[in-house]
Amino acid sequence: MTAELYAIGLVVVLAAMYFFFAPMAGAFVKFRGKRVIICPETLRAAAVDVDVAHAALTAVAGNPDLRLTTCTRWPERKDCGQECLLQIEISPEGCLARTMLEDWYRGKKCVLCRVEIGEIYWSDHKPAMLSPQGRITECGDISPEQLPDVFVTHQPVCWACAVTASLLGSHPEVAVDRSRIRPPIVRGV
Repeated sequence: MTAELYAIGLVVVLAAMYFFFAPMAGAFVKFRGKRVIICPETLRAAAVDVDVAHAALTAVAGNPDLRLTTCTRWPERKDCGQECLLQIEISPEGCLARTMLEDWYRGKKCVLCRVEIGEIYWSDHKPAMLSPQGRITECGDISPEQLPDVFVTHQPVCWACAVTASLLGSHPEVAVDRSRIRPPIVRGV
């Protein structure tokens, strides 16, 4: 009898965990990460973070309640009405900075080597961007609220070219750019 009670108790606990924690985990995953929104007040891009803990806890009731934890317009405008949250509710993935970067790089070729950028590995091998002034910047070094403007003015650079340019810039005495060396002309033997 006790084994049956343990089994029933286990099923009840697992069911409760599923119905309680699944919405929480889903909201946590859905709303984490830096987002880029258009501020309704200034009509300019701003970077925000959603309070994912609050969203996850309120998701159990059915509809997560969103609120911000950070905004690049704070602390001056910390008491704003947070009307920008509607943009996140409508397109949680679309305003995620990482998604915006992936969409921008998709199908593009490196401006230096003309090789397609391909799949982006965010843990390493991050692509970069070439500014109109000729400076190469890793995409992680660009603040999220600048992304919409950067997408218009910069060109994509693959990871290999970004690393090569960095090495050539920081250690020109030991690095050789073989792409700039013409192979010798070999006449018939």
